[in-house]
Amino acid sequence: MTNSNQHVNGGLAAVKNVARFLTLVQTLIDRPEGLPGIGCFYGFSGLGKTMASVYAQNMTNAMRIEVGESWTRKTLLQKILVEARIEPRRATIADLTEMAINALSDNWPRPLFIDEADKLADKGMLELVREIYEHSQTPLLLIGEERLPEKLETVERVHNRILEWVPADYCDHDDARMLADLICPNLDLSNELIDHLLETGKGRARSLCINFNRIKERARNHRENAFTMTSFDEDFFFTGKRRGRQARRAA
Repeated sequence: MTNSNQHVNGGLAAVKNVARFLTLVQTLIDRPEGLPGIGCFYGFSGLGKTMASVYAQNMTNAMRIEVGESWTRKTLLQKILVEARIEPRRATIADLTEMAINALSDNWPRPLFIDEADKLADKGMLELVREIYEHSQTPLLLIGEERLPEKLETVERVHNRILEWVPADYCDHDDARMLADLICPNLDLSNELIDHLLETGKGRARSLCINFNRIKERARNHRENAFTMTSFDEDFFFTGKRRGRQARRAA
């Protein structure tokens, strides 16, 4: 089957999770007055949540931060200001909060995406985020792992401001084909091979991307452009499991 780039835009593949994410963003931006403006996009690791958020950032000019394990309240506020293109000066937490609120208000309705939002809950910083949202009314999208909704439930004043809960889903054949078009645009991959990679990677976008990249490297090294299941040894593909000492990847 000949590949096509018709689904590739802005360097990222428009798989179904991207469409779900973009729909959620637009719902937050277009919400009627009086409705809450926080969305939650959640799911298991490897499903492509970050990929979807980066794609949507490029499409909507959103501000986007990814919470780090070492972040403090001050770090969070400084990162928001940097995304709003404001140089954070030395100030108290209260002053930085006010600056962040003003920055988001000035950029309204430009959305703010917060990836790894689980860490906000773990660090007790959800109320700070709620305060920023409440006073700026900026469309705010929290992105995290599958337990993020449960963590948000523990902070009622945040939980009751969620307008939409959207779960990330596993890739299907069409999604996998789009990712192949992105990573291996000039290669012919059989449907049987695509389905095998879906099964091997348990439908996770990250695993698919890793394996398509391996195929691309194989094609470049051996000057091949068509692949089926018989093109590879059993241990060629990434499965997420540690290889045994005797395992060898196909050359």
